[in-house]
Amino acid sequence: MKRELLLEKIEEYKSLMPWFVLEYYQSKLSVPYSFTTLYEYLKEYKRFFNWLIDSGISDADDIASIHIKTLENLTKKDMESFVLYLRERPSLNTYSKKQGVSQTTINRTLSALSSLYKYLTEEVEGPDGEPYFYRNVMKKISTKKKKETLAARAENIKQKLFLGDETMKFLDYVENEYEVKLSNRAKSSFYKNKERDLAIIALLLSSGVRLSEAVNLDLKDINLKMMVIDVTRKGGQRDSVNMASFARPYLENYLSIRNKRYKAEKQDVALFLTEYRGVPNRIDASSIEKMVAKYSQDFKIRVTPHKLRHTLATRLYDATKSQVLVSHQLGHASTQVTDLSVSYTHLRAHETTL
Repeated sequence: MKRELLLEKIEEYKSLMPWFVLEYYQSKLSVPYSFTTLYEYLKEYKRFFNWLIDSGISDADDIASIHIKTLENLTKKDMESFVLYLRERPSLNTYSKKQGVSQTTINRTLSALSSLYKYLTEEVEGPDGEPYFYRNVMKKISTKKKKETLAARAENIKQKLFLGDETMKFLDYVENEYEVKLSNRAKSSFYKNKERDLAIIALLLSSGVRLSEAVNLDLKDINLKMMVIDVTRKGGQRDSVNMASFARPYLENYLSIRNKRYKAEKQDVALFLTEYRGVPNRIDASSIEKMVAKYSQDFKIRVTPHKLRHTLATRLYDATKSQVLVSHQLGHASTQVTDLSVSYTHLRAHETTL
């Protein structure tokens, strides 16, 4: 979702919320939570508050009128009833016969509510310096993790990873073969953004940074001499990330045409730009997702920028056999998340012996 639309949606949801949720929202902007996370949380709060009214737990006329005491007095049984409602409610999709929402969605809903309750019971300071209340019912609600082995998860994404020499084959395909089947009109658009698109793909494949981290890069954040980029990780922490050397020519080519091609001025500090009617803007996450999907589908199979991140993790573990190093490169606080890349590496090794 483009940033402008995302912010519009956030404002729409904020206009529905009670005052304590608006305080929570403002507080989380300083963490900072991403706008995407806050948007998803506001959606979950709307779902929950509507249920409070529909079930008769709250006698408020609308969401904004729900009293904070309602949250304070919710019982474990009330919350379990809400989870049951999520599991059993009819699908909102007219053409679907599926009942309830997925476990992943339920976990996301409970995570959003846990964050709100933690704020209200621990983090906020009222006029007397104390939280608004102390009883946190969410601490009594457990989440059910999706049962799936690491091997199964690795198997699910195995066809969506560009491994080994496929990294360079993918870049070479975009650079030299993709344009062959394009119409003249499509070629014009492709030529305009070719260097930029190749630079973005090369950066993602050579560094493993998150999509949001790539989007937020500024010119000052890239050092091609050292092949290092400075990114803002989750939680707002700054981090220096190494890039593989194969990305250098793609980034140099893009930087050589960036200012003229995208009409960039001194105040346009974003590394990756788009240009519309003579006005340069920072490229958004949605545009990169569509771009990666377009090229990857034509090359092999449609993938996301996140799958390119997995590619780096897998290649790096192949070379180092170090989960700690992979975790550091990806910006993870622990090695748990990198277990998937390790599992996938083992799966590939096993297949070569068949």
